[in-house]
Amino acid sequence: MAGIASKNTALKGVADALADAQRVFDPLFEALPDGVVVTNARGEIVRVNPQAETLFGYSREELLGRPVELLIPDRFHQHRHQRQTYQQQPQRRPMGARSELFARRKDGSEFPVDIMLSPVQMNGETMVIAVVRDVTERKRAQEALRLAEEKAYLEEELRTEYNFEEIVGESAALKRVLSQIEMVAPTDATVLVLGETGTGKELVARAIHHLSARRERTFVKLNCAAIPSGLLESELFGHEKGAFTGAISQKIGRLELAHQGTLFLDEVGDIPLELQPKLLRALQEKEFERLGSTRTIPVDVRLIAATNRDLAGMVKDHRFRSDLYYRLRVFPINVPPLRERRDDIPILVHHFVQKHARRMSRQIEIIPPEAMQALERWPWPGNVRELENLMERAVILSRTPVLRVPLAELSSAEQAERAPATLSTLQAAEREHILRVLRGTGGVIAGPKGAAARLGLKRTTLNSKMRRLGITRRDFDRNSSA
Repeated sequence: MAGIASKNTALKGVADALADAQRVFDPLFEALPDGVVVTNARGEIVRVNPQAETLFGYSREELLGRPVELLIPDRFHQHRHQRQTYQQQPQRRPMGARSELFARRKDGSEFPVDIMLSPVQMNGETMVIAVVRDVTERKRAQEALRLAEEKAYLEEELRTEYNFEEIVGESAALKRVLSQIEMVAPTDATVLVLGETGTGKELVARAIHHLSARRERTFVKLNCAAIPSGLLESELFGHEKGAFTGAISQKIGRLELAHQGTLFLDEVGDIPLELQPKLLRALQEKEFERLGSTRTIPVDVRLIAATNRDLAGMVKDHRFRSDLYYRLRVFPINVPPLRERRDDIPILVHHFVQKHARRMSRQIEIIPPEAMQALERWPWPGNVRELENLMERAVILSRTPVLRVPLAELSSAEQAERAPATLSTLQAAEREHILRVLRGTGGVIAGPKGAAARLGLKRTTLNSKMRRLGITRRDFDRNSSA
């Protein structure tokens, strides 16, 4: 009897312990933030918590005794077989690992879920507790991040292949240039951009700067052909007050302004010979003096130079210093003329038409095929700049959605093919005529008997033409040293 009493006492202790556990478990079960669904070995729902009712849109009474497949989309038809397999080796593990799971609401809508399965023994039967978590917000955040990364990638692709820092086109010739830009931009190497007028050499320089480590600093531009030779040294290096007549205050030069940034010297072939040694020293020693000063100023500048002239030929003719030429030509980039990238003409036409149409509030929707064909045939001696100017005129002339291209400005295809040679011949004839007049005046440019007056030009206009045609005093002055 004592043994039976002891056994009964033990059983009562277990029952009391189970009752205590049940009292603790029930409130936790009801308060869990995730949905909980308990099923028996037959897959019937035997218990759910309030959160499961909220997730699925069913009341507790509607779920109890129903098959768990009620809460699973039909496309997961293999679930019944997987449930039976799980019953054979029950263990705590996530359901559908490495796959996306969805649950089904009472209204038939679906939502993404994570499900953790745990076996539990109840009344001598193996039950399965499924903890269901709605991951809609997490999926939404992941999708937003993916879209942001994809957008950034696509923008990078578009910038590289189609609109690389405003360089528009996708021809093989242009892509070679873009590849060179990407290659040299991260370095501090000096770059020499070569190409005809209007090919976009400044855009190449700006792209290099914006892809470099100096992009947060200043990009300073100086067009060496636009500044009179007597003022170029002051523009480049600056001057002190009183350095020359008219220097009423101190001036900081472009080189100093570009400290820790990028200096772009456009038309670098127009720098006078006497100024070239000072530029070379500034590049090599990373220091310079302002005009009228003996104080040395250290400078950290990345130099990009550009020219449409044949610097190698100028070096051979002693019109450009060879040491400066080789210092500039660390990494040359040849920008192809538009006639060598005809595949880009339609893209450029659409780009410029839309650009100027937006600016003028015009609606241009149609570009006539015959106009596009004529544009593709033209050799564009003025390159992209000439094309953009023509498209701007076309937009101004267009009063309807059809672009009106002034085709009369373009010659026939046969004349177009001869245009580069004709242009070269005209320039040669103009150069020889100016030289002949200069020699006749003994090299005098200004004054009533000077070359400018004989040619019917202003002195500044003649100086500009001489720079454009590469005419220096050595070409017409017998007394000029070689």
